[in-house]
Amino acid sequence: MYPCGNCRAVAVGPDGRCAACGTYQQQLQQPSAPQQPSVPPQMAQMPPTPGGYPAAPPMGMPTGGVDLRRGLSTTLVALFGVALPALVFLFVGRSGQYSVIGDMLDAVEGKSVSITERDLNDADDLFTTAQVIYSLLTVAIAVVWAIWFRRLRLNAEVFAPGQHRFSSGWAAGSWFTPVVNFWFPKQIANDIWRASSPQGPDAVSRGLLNGWWVTWIVALLTNAIGGIRYNLLRGKVEADDYAPTRSEAKSDIESLHSILAFDMFAIVIFMAAAVLALLLVRQITAMQEQRASLGPQLGGPAPYGMPAPNPYGAPAPGPGSYGAPAPGPGSYGAPAPGPGPYGAPAPGPGSYGAPAPGPGSYGAPQMPPTPPPGQPGQQYPPYGQG
Repeated sequence: MYPCGNCRAVAVGPDGRCAACGTYQQQLQQPSAPQQPSVPPQMAQMPPTPGGYPAAPPMGMPTGGVDLRRGLSTTLVALFGVALPALVFLFVGRSGQYSVIGDMLDAVEGKSVSITERDLNDADDLFTTAQVIYSLLTVAIAVVWAIWFRRLRLNAEVFAPGQHRFSSGWAAGSWFTPVVNFWFPKQIANDIWRASSPQGPDAVSRGLLNGWWVTWIVALLTNAIGGIRYNLLRGKVEADDYAPTRSEAKSDIESLHSILAFDMFAIVIFMAAAVLALLLVRQITAMQEQRASLGPQLGGPAPYGMPAPNPYGAPAPGPGSYGAPAPGPGSYGAPAPGPGPYGAPAPGPGSYGAPAPGPGSYGAPQMPPTPPPGQPGQQYPPYGQG
């Protein structure tokens, strides 16, 4: 005999179970409960998370670490506003010298012109006064400009951390460092402009910035060239052995006349540079104020500080999103009302998982196998039938 498949006792039935267990009889008397339709596991609802962009501070509230005090920018605008009349005054003083030297040149050529030494001294005094006023304004503008420009650089570091080519120290010191002051400040200004643009690094045109820089460099070069020419002529005239002939004196006076004209041209360019600098101060100040209300700069297509729709890992609000059952019939993850879904008993006979009325179906008792020769396997009827 075979041992019982349940208690391992001596088998008494063809199903391999003994009378003590009675498992087979209980299975026949108690039909199995119908299987429930399988439902895919529901994903847990996750709270919506921001799409990679930090929430922007309220409008009018600057980002932490940004200094938006208007004291320096207001002072610069006022200084440039005073510097423009000072440049006009300087131009008038230089034009007075130009006029007196022209009269002197006419006198050398033999023309009837009344020119005295007092006229020369008066023209020089007027220009010297204008030059002193303008020099004092230039020193004040240079100091305030360096402090203001460094503050712009510090604010830009908050807007775009690690995206600048020079430190904040160079933002102030590059203006006073020979040679490098012809390109370091412009590169720093480009980085500040890109970081301070509210619409994006390349959204705002740099026409004003480039125009101001070109005008400023041209003004510096013309002023330097005029100064070199004037110093060379002055060294020649003030030499102890200077004893020019009539033609040499005329040539020197013509050179001085040309130098004064060139210097007047440089003053006009300085006027244009002052106007553009005033506009630039107002423009960058306004850009940083707008940029400060948008939060730190992050890459991506979404606007600064705005949460991206349907962030990764969060369910979408629409019906039928991935991981959520749709309300409609037959949607993914919901049992269909039709007959015979997978895993549910169908009303018809012989469906998968239900016993069929015919013999030999899956889950029904099988006929006992033919016992081996010499074993009395046929004298034991099934349990409950003998």
